[in-house]
Amino acid sequence: MDNRCDWCGNDPIYTAYHDTEWGVPEWDSRALWEKLVLDGFQAGLSWITILKKRENFRAAFEGFHPERIATWGEPEVLRLLGDPGIIRHRGKIEATIGNARAWIDIEEKQGFDRFLWDYVDGTPTQNRFATQAEVPPQTPLSAQISNDLKKRGFRFCGPTIVYAFMEAVGMVNDHLTTCPCHEQVAALARR
Repeated sequence: MDNRCDWCGNDPIYTAYHDTEWGVPEWDSRALWEKLVLDGFQAGLSWITILKKRENFRAAFEGFHPERIATWGEPEVLRLLGDPGIIRHRGKIEATIGNARAWIDIEEKQGFDRFLWDYVDGTPTQNRFATQAEVPPQTPLSAQISNDLKKRGFRFCGPTIVYAFMEAVGMVNDHLTTCPCHEQVAALARR
């Protein structure tokens, strides 16, 4: 694909992610939670590192089922700290368990999907950036969502992580206007 967003380079894993997943609106509560958790694990690392380990993460976290993970304790933390297929960071692992509990609370009250999508009135924001330099690392909205998630018990969800998450799950369309995916993703916003 010509004129693809520059950030994904030429790595086949990265380009496939860019072309088929990044920016595509995600409406499923559990899938949204998984992506937020993975964005939290990415903090301080490159996204390609997470993509290359994503299937290992899915296996280690038993399919990212929050109801199951919310029951975990120190034995599971120790198991995960010994798993070379994932990012072995105690704080991020413990945050995932706590985030599962926070997800359950939001899911039961209003639905995690609705909680997130209400910030954009259920419609993805269509940005029109021509260059990567124009794309912000965070926005006032990502800061607000980050603060609201933290108030509800989430960790590893700062404004920059939340903005990357918003881009990934299609809450904002940050494909560059020169990228063929920009219009494809914009069309998906109209459900």
